Amino acid sequence: MSDEQDKKSNDTDRGGNGKDRIIRVERNEAGQLVVYIRGRDEPVVDAQIARSFPWSVPDSFISVRDKDGAEIAMLETLGQLDDKSRDVVQTELTEKIFNPKIKRILDYNSEFGVTSVKVETDRGEVMFQIRSRDDVRVLSPTRALFRDVDGNTYELADLNALDPVSRKHVEKYF
Repeated sequence: MSDEQDKKSNDTDRGGNGKDRIIRVERNEAGQLVVYIRGRDEPVVDAQIARSFPWSVPDSFISVRDKDGAEIAMLETLGQLDDKSRDVVQTELTEKIFNPKIKRILDYNSEFGVTSVKVETDRGEVMFQIRSRDDVRVLSPTRALFRDVDGNTYELADLNALDPVSRKHVEKYF
């Protein structure tokens, strides 16, 4: 293999700008994500999609990975994809990532350094525990993510949209 071919092969194997690399994303008959990449003879089957940070821009910095979790491309925005591919990726992000939105605090109890919180979310009632302030990631003056002891995240989209009692329980994190 020539030096130029070797360089091109290495560039193709590494992750990179999705705009230049991803031709399309679709599902096969088995329901797996299939990603067609410019410069690869075969598509990536059973691909994975993951949001990268920052959480404040959920439709930006989307990691496209192979079935082993190795990044094959990074989409700076979902707008880099054609309409059909974008719909597939958005559906994947919505269905595969459990990130309920907190609508109301039903019960809040802090004891022995562990805070137990029962919340009403857009996906039903949930009880979770947080150990410390480090488990709360403030994204803006009114938005935060709460990570429970199992690593699940719960989003508080707007502090000001909460009722006064709920707001009182979580204001100290902002």
